[in-house]
Amino acid sequence: MIVQGGIAEDAQDTSLGLAAYTALRRDILSCKLVPGALVTEGELMTAYGFGKNSCRIALTRLAHDRLIFARPRRGYQVAPITLKDVEEVFALRVQLEPMAARLAVGRVDTALLHGLEAACRDEYAIPAPRRIDKFMDANKQFHLAIVHATGNERLTRTLSSLMDEMSRLVALGFNVQRVRPEIRHDHNSLIKAFEDHDEKAAETIARRHIEAFRAQTMEKVYASLSQAGTYLPMRVAGGAA
Repeated sequence: MIVQGGIAEDAQDTSLGLAAYTALRRDILSCKLVPGALVTEGELMTAYGFGKNSCRIALTRLAHDRLIFARPRRGYQVAPITLKDVEEVFALRVQLEPMAARLAVGRVDTALLHGLEAACRDEYAIPAPRRIDKFMDANKQFHLAIVHATGNERLTRTLSSLMDEMSRLVALGFNVQRVRPEIRHDHNSLIKAFEDHDEKAAETIARRHIEAFRAQTMEKVYASLSQAGTYLPMRVAGGAA
């Protein structure tokens, strides 16, 4: 019984730790936990209602993901966003996603893409604090649906990771200007290229989309990094809601 009880407790700790990790990771990616902010275990436990074990499990995983960094005697720092991060993410995307778009021609589910593109725009029926989350989720799923259609699992894993980093960049811009990126026309043009089985057009539109989005994102990141609020203590209103 003692062993069984220990196993049950371990399973519960693991489950609660996963829930804590999921909540914190989402708030880091959406910049609700501000890039560069310093936080402590106690602050997180109070803000989110975590227990000590689950909080530590979550922080260990987030540190492994390089979304936070331990700062001795100060707590943890949410990974800052730097201009180098932006450049590196887009340098990879501009190489990989046009190739993925070309390979996905004749394979991708265009009906699915239409639905995901509509979800990127369908944000006004939900509360404002959740709009950026909905947009980021739908936008990521739109791009990953294309990559997944290539059948290349390594490419899918790589771009999935890049899209998580992109989520922070999109959210950072949203938090500065309170507007979402305008992606409607590029998404629809890309879908039409898939429907027309036009590999060259799909590749060209994907590259143009990323290059335009890069310029827009750089402008917003510059604006954000120039604001004192970028490194203010974390915002805890709403917690993991």
